[in-house]
Amino acid sequence: MTVLTFTLIVLAGSMAAGVIGSLSGLGGGIVVIPLLTIVLGVDIHYAIGAALVSVIATSSGSAAAYVKEGITNMRLGMFLEIATTAGAVAGALISSAAPSSFIAVLFGLALIFSAGNSLRKKTEHVVTSSSSMAQALKLPSSYPVSKTQEIAYGTKNVIGGFSMMGLAGMLSGMLGIGSGAFKVIAMDTIMRIPFKVSTTTSNFMMGVTALASCVIYIQKGYIVPDICLPVMIGVLLGAMVGAKILMATDPKRLRVFFAFIIFLLAVNMIYNGIKGNI
Repeated sequence: MTVLTFTLIVLAGSMAAGVIGSLSGLGGGIVVIPLLTIVLGVDIHYAIGAALVSVIATSSGSAAAYVKEGITNMRLGMFLEIATTAGAVAGALISSAAPSSFIAVLFGLALIFSAGNSLRKKTEHVVTSSSSMAQALKLPSSYPVSKTQEIAYGTKNVIGGFSMMGLAGMLSGMLGIGSGAFKVIAMDTIMRIPFKVSTTTSNFMMGVTALASCVIYIQKGYIVPDICLPVMIGVLLGAMVGAKILMATDPKRLRVFFAFIIFLLAVNMIYNGIKGNI
């Protein structure tokens, strides 16, 4: 296979990954890594490095819009980034030393969990009271629901959410995914942050988390421009297309359909990991 053919395949596949990731809400890395490893035979460590670069690009682009709208809780995000970045560095170090087959199986299991979580019924619960630690850190805030109205919300269980964020960061560093499902669980389920704030704040944090683990992958030589550039461009273009499709179709049906595809990808990754084909 020539370099041009490889680049065009990666670019086309990454565009499809961006579309699927945008429609499912799970990011393009969930498709990019199986594409590179199973279809093109790229070592999984290089695939993870490319996926992390794409996470930085997509997160940086979309996070700015949410911050401008005032939905993202930046103070909460920067506080929890302490846990995610530390976890991401630890995860990257573990991944660089772990066998490819182990990472493939773990990646598949994380995909199954993320796909199932994407189908979970989202409820916009709002708590008004906050724990003493949350108040001391000034984490409670508000978000706009219209041009003239804002909803104030409290924050609970800071230590539990912080610990879960460390795990989310570790999985992100190990597997090259945004691990948004785990971040949202930390904020939405454990800390009782409204779902809309949880998702936007998670998106705000993803780029920084991915950047922290990218430093380790660069040192190990796993960030290769020949792979990263077409992946980054493809995922960005695909995410833009996916956003337009999402506005014109029923998101619930799309999420069910793509959750099924992601489940099949996960099973394939687990199978190939157990067989030692990755």
